[in-house]
Amino acid sequence: MGFKKDFLWGGATAANQYEGGYLSGGKGLSTLDAIAGGSHEKPRMITYKTKEGKLETGWSRGSLPEGATGYIDPELFYPSHEATDFYHHYKEDIALFAKMGFKCFRLSISWARICPKGTDELNEEGLQFYDNVFDELLKYGIEPVVTMNHFDTPMYLADNYDGWSDRKLIDYFLFFAETIFTRYKDKVKYWMTFNEINFLRNWTTIGVHTADDQHKYQAAHHLFVASAKTVQLGHKINPDFQIGMMVAYIPSYPMSCRPEDVMESVSFNREQEFYMDVQVKGYYPAQKLKAFERTGVVIKKEEGDDEIIAAGTVDYIGFSYYMSTVSSANPENVKLIGGNQQPAVKNPYLEESAWGWAVDPLGLRISLCKLYDRYNVPLFVVENGFGAEDKIEADGSIIDDYRIDYFKKHVAAMKDAVDLDGVDLMGYTPWGCIDLVSAGTGEMKKRYGFIYVERYDDGTGDFSRREKKSFNWYKQVIESNGENLD
Repeated sequence: MGFKKDFLWGGATAANQYEGGYLSGGKGLSTLDAIAGGSHEKPRMITYKTKEGKLETGWSRGSLPEGATGYIDPELFYPSHEATDFYHHYKEDIALFAKMGFKCFRLSISWARICPKGTDELNEEGLQFYDNVFDELLKYGIEPVVTMNHFDTPMYLADNYDGWSDRKLIDYFLFFAETIFTRYKDKVKYWMTFNEINFLRNWTTIGVHTADDQHKYQAAHHLFVASAKTVQLGHKINPDFQIGMMVAYIPSYPMSCRPEDVMESVSFNREQEFYMDVQVKGYYPAQKLKAFERTGVVIKKEEGDDEIIAAGTVDYIGFSYYMSTVSSANPENVKLIGGNQQPAVKNPYLEESAWGWAVDPLGLRISLCKLYDRYNVPLFVVENGFGAEDKIEADGSIIDDYRIDYFKKHVAAMKDAVDLDGVDLMGYTPWGCIDLVSAGTGEMKKRYGFIYVERYDDGTGDFSRREKKSFNWYKQVIESNGENLD
């Protein structure tokens, strides 16, 4: 019993939050390069030029006016431009991952580092950078797990094509996919197409200026076709590739046993299941087609799209799990708290982190059960973690017992899902295994890692690395294959 012998223990990062070097080595701009820093209290901001040439600043999660282009304001601080500088520290960081005993490392490839405009123009220096990273990982026996697109759309495509609302991006993405599949076919086995595909909806993530349902779901259709074609292409290039999808999974419980509350939770969960239904089952679910009819959304398809989606289903489901939420049919009962890319509803039975995220380890087991029962494909928990403000003690140590407690309970929940529920679980890559920039708030003080990086919200810090207490705890978890959690 317990986790399988080849269980993929590791950690997860994203290029736009960790890599840095935002214009180094021939990299082009991405949409996320235009988002300035923020805080828990103050949202991240984006500066852009209107089509009339006027500079404006707005909330990063909003849509941009039609024809607006991203702009880097020299007066603002952009934490992702250097992030925690994996670009210059990858050898040091990978050595630390090896010391922890990582079996895998999840990272993303920056599309704009390979194709500076997102088109068919290639940047050899960017390709070589990832060759070097993969070689360093494999030197230590660490399997790369590659997310092909983690929120960062090349800005040229956002500014000139309105991002994924334009079908032409399918072919541009396939050029990118074929390039990296061919280049790294003997170095990378595990791939995921689009990170948290259910959260891709605006200019910052997919380059689409108008974030209404029509544009959102039309862009999603283009993403589905691109993903399906990518899966087929990857399997042709190397039949041993394991290519998955990735969704942000936030299970919703009904506020009460009132049937109206139960139905509200069904509706909430269906929105996440929709993205998995299409990519795992290979078709649009009936409930979503009915929802399109009610709301007037019309998906423009080309001949053969449905067949492409049916033929390009994924090999596994990768998902992030940070919290659960609650659904109620009565808005007056809803109290919103913090959440992963969207507000969640307060659950009176759960504690919350300092950033207002509900802490629900049993919810991870519930999620694993629901997803495996529904899809019956291997599952991979590719993000899970606890953001907190860590303190360096006088002796230089960082005693993050709160993080250890969080992970201990979540690993135990996964073990129950495997032992008691029969879930086929591939691996576990906690989010931000090394400190990086928070996607939601743009902060450094909201830290997730087992490794502390000397980098602060005011842009100071020498990027030096140090191990937290959780570093050695996670090392023993990996050594014991999840048996020793004390």
